[in-house]
Amino acid sequence: MTVIKTSASASNFRLSLPVSLCIEAGRVAIIQKLISEHAMKNFLTDMDFEGLRKALAENPSLANEGLPYDGDNSALAHPLHRICDGVCEKRYTEDEAIRIATLFLEYGANINGFPIKEKQDTPLIAAASLRADKLALFYIDKGADTHPSGCHGGTALHWAAWCGRDIIVERLINEKAEINKLCIDFKSTPLLWAMHGLRFGGPDNLHHQAACVRLLLDAGADKSIPTFEGYLPKDFVMEEETELLILLA
Repeated sequence: MTVIKTSASASNFRLSLPVSLCIEAGRVAIIQKLISEHAMKNFLTDMDFEGLRKALAENPSLANEGLPYDGDNSALAHPLHRICDGVCEKRYTEDEAIRIATLFLEYGANINGFPIKEKQDTPLIAAASLRADKLALFYIDKGADTHPSGCHGGTALHWAAWCGRDIIVERLINEKAEINKLCIDFKSTPLLWAMHGLRFGGPDNLHHQAACVRLLLDAGADKSIPTFEGYLPKDFVMEEETELLILLA
């Protein structure tokens, strides 16, 4: 199981849609500018925030207009997803991100982003996988669907577990997310994702995966379900991880 997840590079987040993609190029440019790194240091001034509000008020459809990854990658994602990228890159705080997202929602942004389809990240999945805990909880509060399967066919619960975001995992469990759902690419449960993220996610990803394991087991996660390669959660445990050895035995 090899999980690869990359965020938008906010340092290169100079957004520019091809002219053919939008008629309202000027207003799109305002939105791109205001949620990119370039303008974030001044974002919370009345002028910048009101500029974004004005653009959305004049054309509310922009609240659901796809924005490219960066100047070199034209792959489009929903604005509520792109806000998560900025949080991951520490270009603004989560409180500021929630303020931005609230404005987009006020003008009709779909809390689930683009129409849901298999292996396409929703804003909630983006938040769970980009370490935007408060934003993820905010999206859930606003009615985000917890069930879609995004990158690698992992749900928000898979990604929160892999990244060790125990706050999100706990909330998703309370929202009745499917505990033993298998992802598409690796046929693995959120419990297996938690252990894989702990073992192979690297130092930047190391967070509260062990807490996620405990939460999932308490919620009924089945530790006897293997990956598509036959590995069990206990196979990812190191000798010195006594608590996990006991929990997953």
